[in-house]
Amino acid sequence: MVYDLGGGTFDVSVVGIEDGVIEVIASHGNNHLGGDDFDQKIVEHLLEHLKEEHGEISLSPEAKARIERAAEQAKITLSNNPFAAVKEEYLFEKGGVPVHLDMEIGRDEYEEMITPFIEESMEAVHIALKGAGLTASDIEEVLLVGGSSRTPLVHEYFERELGLVPHCEIDPDLCVAAGAAVQAGMISGEEVSTVLVDITPYTFSTASLEFNMESMSYDMICVPLIKKNSPIPVKKSEVFYTMHDDQDQVQVEVYQGESTVPHENILIGEFMITNLSRKPAGNEIIDTFELDKDGILCVTAIEKCTGKSKKIEIDNAMAKLDKEEMDKARGKIGELFNNPSDFDIDGEYTEVNEDNEENEENKEASGQSEEAAQAETLIKKAEALMDDAETEDQEELVELVETIRDTLKAKDEVRLNEAMHELSEIVFYLES
Repeated sequence: MVYDLGGGTFDVSVVGIEDGVIEVIASHGNNHLGGDDFDQKIVEHLLEHLKEEHGEISLSPEAKARIERAAEQAKITLSNNPFAAVKEEYLFEKGGVPVHLDMEIGRDEYEEMITPFIEESMEAVHIALKGAGLTASDIEEVLLVGGSSRTPLVHEYFERELGLVPHCEIDPDLCVAAGAAVQAGMISGEEVSTVLVDITPYTFSTASLEFNMESMSYDMICVPLIKKNSPIPVKKSEVFYTMHDDQDQVQVEVYQGESTVPHENILIGEFMITNLSRKPAGNEIIDTFELDKDGILCVTAIEKCTGKSKKIEIDNAMAKLDKEEMDKARGKIGELFNNPSDFDIDGEYTEVNEDNEENEENKEASGQSEEAAQAETLIKKAEALMDDAETEDQEELVELVETIRDTLKAKDEVRLNEAMHELSEIVFYLES
């Protein structure tokens, strides 16, 4: 699926690729929906602020253009940061006094403004799927195109509504031009080489407390700032809040790994920011993660109201697991085979037989699902390849095996199929 949210238009296409042949199966869109609508919402917000401050206002065309440019820049900033500052001097005069614009927009405010547009785009996604006669589970990849697709809310809707994690390895602003250039080269007979994109192999997150409505208590979770497969260099910021009145220090922990549970990831760095302002609970702390091409992760925590900050640099943040961690990871795979119930979805566990006919009878007798049997076979192959694989491949094997185990337990067919597809590709590569 290609989700193309540009400046002034939007369309979504369901595309099939087989033997190098690309076929558009279905598409739907709106020629009057795009990033310009997002800009306009911010413009309206800024003008409303000016009216609240100064009453009726009269803007020259030049002043209006400046506000529009500032709104677009705020939109871009909010894709990677929780706040955007908007400052424009001398927009007009009121009673002979120059009037300036100086305000801040939070991502929460911005997302509330644009939610109707994102929901409209998701309706188009469902229409395109229906036109193709497919469901979300049939989609193998989601590609984001157009600068406005960088908006985090777009990613959240895909993950929440469809269970799909969009791919954004290629710059969404440039991918259409890059594709056109590749196509032109092919038509002219040029040899077109593979385009390599430097991405992070891990998710980098920080620990935070989240209120659990079921248990009515707080759980410690990992909040991802830089997600796996993000193109590097990359810089992301999120806002967090103090828990208690007069809280004067905050512990910042940095984790590497895909789990939402801190102890299942690897703690790669931590520090304490102290002497914070003694304010009521909810004091805003902005955490920023910046990862460069050399694998150096710079983590900064800033108290928003004072600008007080502290940071650390983590060298080799993308480094492979050390021997102790690798042994621990291998042990996790071993646990899967010592706990065969992990493969059981609908009934009792059945050991996979090399005899297909006997295996089919066993599965039928036990009620074991075909997915569970395939997963077990695939994981056994992965275990056999572990010792001879490169460390980076070992890490990938461990991660995918854990994902398959978790999705089997959760009966999440979409994520299970994705993980099994990725694992089968690595196994095929290692066996070849």
